[in-house]
Amino acid sequence: MESWHIKKGDMVQVIAGKNRGIRGEILSVERDRRRVVVKGVNVLARHRKPSMKDPGGIVKAERSIHASNVMLIDSTDDKPTRVGMKIVEGKKVRVSKRTGSVIG
Repeated sequence: MESWHIKKGDMVQVIAGKNRGIRGEILSVERDRRRVVVKGVNVLARHRKPSMKDPGGIVKAERSIHASNVMLIDSTDDKPTRVGMKIVEGKKVRVSKRTGSVIG
């Protein structure tokens, strides 16, 4: 099992693709496909037909992007950082490569 450098709820910045530079929160993680859904990134519009339950219209939703295209934002200096793993007090924690601080 591989270790992941990001998880749901983290603030990340897109580092590649048409949405490069956009920051957002991770809404979901698909580990088997190595993809993540980031709020406000890769938004597509779907045209829905009206039904009895749904008024229809244009519905916008985020689609997934590959996990390698995002980088975690370090909360101490608000810049993207690579992530390392370290054992602190018997627990495996994520550590910022930029500042060396533990990521919560």
